[in-house]
Amino acid sequence: MMPQDPIRVAIVGTSKRSSYLYAPLLRALPREVKLVSIWGRSEASARALGEQLNLPWYTDLDRLMRETAPQIGVVSVAYAANGEVGLMAVEAGLNVLLETPIAHRLREADAIITAAARRGLKIEVAEQFHRRPLEQIKLKLIESGIFGRVYASFNDFAGHGYHGVSVMRSYIGFGVRPLQVTGSVHDYELASHWSRLAGIHGPRRETQEHALIEFEGGQTGVFHWTSVGYDSPLRWWRSSRFLAEKGMGITTGVGLDVEEHLSLLSPDGEAPLFITLERRWERVDGGALVAMVAHTGDSSLPTLTWENPFRPVPQGHGQQWHDDEIGVAGCLLSLINAVRNGGEPTYGPFQARLDQEITLAMRLSARQGGRPVPLPLDPDLPID
Repeated sequence: MMPQDPIRVAIVGTSKRSSYLYAPLLRALPREVKLVSIWGRSEASARALGEQLNLPWYTDLDRLMRETAPQIGVVSVAYAANGEVGLMAVEAGLNVLLETPIAHRLREADAIITAAARRGLKIEVAEQFHRRPLEQIKLKLIESGIFGRVYASFNDFAGHGYHGVSVMRSYIGFGVRPLQVTGSVHDYELASHWSRLAGIHGPRRETQEHALIEFEGGQTGVFHWTSVGYDSPLRWWRSSRFLAEKGMGITTGVGLDVEEHLSLLSPDGEAPLFITLERRWERVDGGALVAMVAHTGDSSLPTLTWENPFRPVPQGHGQQWHDDEIGVAGCLLSLINAVRNGGEPTYGPFQARLDQEITLAMRLSARQGGRPVPLPLDPDLPID
């Protein structure tokens, strides 16, 4: 088989992630992609990023398309501009990797999806939480059937909004349809403390969000989050859970320093049988992550392996990415494969839209005094 040329990629937007995340990831995948140009809304920001990356820069997207001929656009803009710039990139003729959420309003998401379908273009969304290595080995174990059917799934402060919803839904299965959402949202005053993200010390106010999601097959999703969950010493817990027919899984930890506790039944049916998760590195003393291996203790499937698709070849000559970078690179690879092979991305715009829809339904339910809100939502509802 003849090697394929790398797919040409433009970064559409000049947010911080453009330079510190997407450009390094793209340049570390030279066999798959070639970064060819930069677009920015303002001349100053486009020029600054283009010169930093030694790439041609543009404020005119049509001109960028004519002169650099990218096939994929990585949309990396300010949070509020996701939907607007995402639609602009698709209308310019780009397959796109969109930031989260796919759009803040469902009607914006629908416009992007419709525009891409009319042009035969692919959309992937940079929802990396369920693509991190620890999540990937859990999902592979669930897919194997060793846990049986998953009955209940929890985002237990693992991530906010659509991120947390995606983790929760991943255990139940992205193909299982949610039916209704019941939400509770409240604001509380907190004692004065350090905010790492804001870089200040003082009193803070948190918004707690809680929801119960009912699914078509009778499964239940439970969502918990606090607005200070990423950087407050008062709210250090980050976890996810699932309860299944033949076992359970729970993540415990502080921040991203977590441990996985996965259990089946002991042969006598009287005690939990814990699965051992092993990280395999390039070398005995470190290097890049090669694989996650689950040692189950179950004779029907004693060992299950998830291989890191970005492990260096040859050994020692590649990136030693941390788990979140591997997750984001997985989003990129999903879109690359869809563009190259003609299939669909593994997560894609409809799943991203649904995760945002559940988030909006939770907040709508809370505003209506906790009344259950059936899905789907009217996409024109004015929900913030």
